[in-house]
Amino acid sequence: MTAPAPVSASDPVPPPVWVWGVPFAPLTLDQTVDAVDALIERGEPSFLISANLHYVMLTHRTPGQTAINRAAAFVMADGWPIVRASRELPRPLPERVAGSDLIFRLCEMAARTGRRVLLLGAPPGVAEQAAAALTARYPGLTIAGAVCPPHRELSDREHEAILDEIRAAKPDLIIAAFSQPRGERWMVENVPRIGAPMTVQLGASMEFAAGRFVRAPLWMQRANLEWLFRMLQEPRRLTSRYMANAAFLGRMKLRRLLRGLDAVHEPPRAGHAPTPAPQEAGRER
Repeated sequence: MTAPAPVSASDPVPPPVWVWGVPFAPLTLDQTVDAVDALIERGEPSFLISANLHYVMLTHRTPGQTAINRAAAFVMADGWPIVRASRELPRPLPERVAGSDLIFRLCEMAARTGRRVLLLGAPPGVAEQAAAALTARYPGLTIAGAVCPPHRELSDREHEAILDEIRAAKPDLIIAAFSQPRGERWMVENVPRIGAPMTVQLGASMEFAAGRFVRAPLWMQRANLEWLFRMLQEPRRLTSRYMANAAFLGRMKLRRLLRGLDAVHEPPRAGHAPTPAPQEAGRER
């Protein structure tokens, strides 16, 4: 397996800010869209990780996830706890870049620049619904395909058929909606084989685009309570996850108190092996 090379210093991505062992790009939403457009223009297969607090926790628990983070073109901060923690650092993250905002901004950019977009993953029917909604919202947007692999282990033949379908669509930008960390592992293994210039893993953001979920009211977003609104929409799925996230956040704060800033926010040491955790199925966020 040959992982996509990280962007070089000449690319429009500043050096990362390390928060809880994850290298976040210090970019605004506008800058993230510009960086994706520039990487598409570069033409070399690459991928972007949208990391919320849950993903950071999985990085600590899942062997090999740190290497995947380093292989990404960049990692964006989709979580207010991450942004708040970075404010302790000399170079903090400028803002949260929510995947549920980014999916629309990327499609607006694609419509304006003529980029071909392929929607990949999500529950059955969601990609097609999102494609219809996005093309209606952004005249001129080309959806090159809507591919939804079965939510089960695929045979080698089925997997190759899906890759062939993606390659035949010739996308410039793939917006993927897999579970975490399945989606990130899928990208590092398959992006070089597909050849698309940019793949972005945005989880449940495709369901927002399809109209299956709605964003929290603006006052809740500004009060950093969007997580509560999401939990009320899917309490059975999200309550236990958010409890685990809260426990992880508490451990990080305790480590900061006992061991200092560097122990929490420095890059992982060579040979770091996180504690394994069961891989989760289904959509995320």
